[in-house]
Order: sequence, then C-alpha cells, then structure tokens
Amino acid sequence: MSTPTTAEQENPRSRMPNPLRFLPELAGVAQSLHQAIQNGPIPPITVSLMQLRAGQILGSTYFTIRETATLRGLGESEERITAVATWQDATCFTDAERVALELIEAVLTPTPSGERVPDELYARASAHYDHQALWSLVMVIGHTGFFTPAALIAKPIPGRAPGQNYTD
Repeated sequence: MSTPTTAEQENPRSRMPNPLRFLPELAGVAQSLHQAIQNGPIPPITVSLMQLRAGQILGSTYFTIRETATLRGLGESEERITAVATWQDATCFTDAERVALELIEAVLTPTPSGERVPDELYARASAHYDHQALWSLVMVIGHTGFFTPAALIAKPIPGRAPGQNYTD
C-alpha cells in the first residue's frame, strides 16, 4: 500500500463521481431507507453502533469515521465508541445493543456452520425486540448493505457530507 502524497492528503478525492449524476433515482431510494430507519423504534445510538461495527468488519474508513462522528454528536462516550470493536466482552452495552451488534456481525461475517443467523440468535433478538423493531433492525442492516458497494468501490471521502465526498 502506498503512502498518500501531500497533494492527495490536502485534496482527497473519491475514486468515482457522485452517483446521482448517473442514477438520479438513487436519491429517492436512499431517502426512503434513511426515513425507514429514522422513523423506526430502534434508538439512533443503536443504529450508529451497528453501522460502526459494520464499518469495522468491512474495513471502511468512510463508515467508521462517519459513525464515530455521529455517535459523538449523539453524546456517546469515547469508552463505548472504542468498545464497539470488542463488544463481545465489553461491559458498557445493554443486552439489546449486544444482540443488535451480534445480528449485524452475523449477517456480515461468514460462519463455518453455514447459517449466519441461527434460531438461537433470532430467539435472543426476539426477547429484546418486537416484530416492528426486528424489521427495523433488518432495515438498518439493509441500509448498510445498500451503501457498502459505494463505500468500498467508489471510496467516498471520509468525514465529508454525502453530497460532498465524490470527485465532482
């Protein structure tokens, strides 16, 4: 891996231009996904914890910087933000947050047994979340999945607002 030049550090650029130039319908789809999550019963902190964990699993600087900033803006402690990487043995998460983190990790991580979300994990999730909340968790994971290709292929500029992180 090469070290960025000074010019690249001062003027970072994504690999690709803004997708809305080519796919204007994407704005409506993205807005609908955002609204489904925002209007759902899952607390914004839980959503961001899940999305931060996804960014860590995917190796996406864009996701991890964005969600870390979001969590700080929500007043989240540095201890909890840092502990997302090792949530399994961190004592600072609620049981409901733990199962949400486990769900996103299960969906995004292959397992030797073949089933990523076994009945036992679903049962634990059901103990904390009703059907509406479970569907909202599915939408949080779907939102992450929807934007993952853009984050990994286009490499938007970390720390910039969505409309400002592409080459044009």
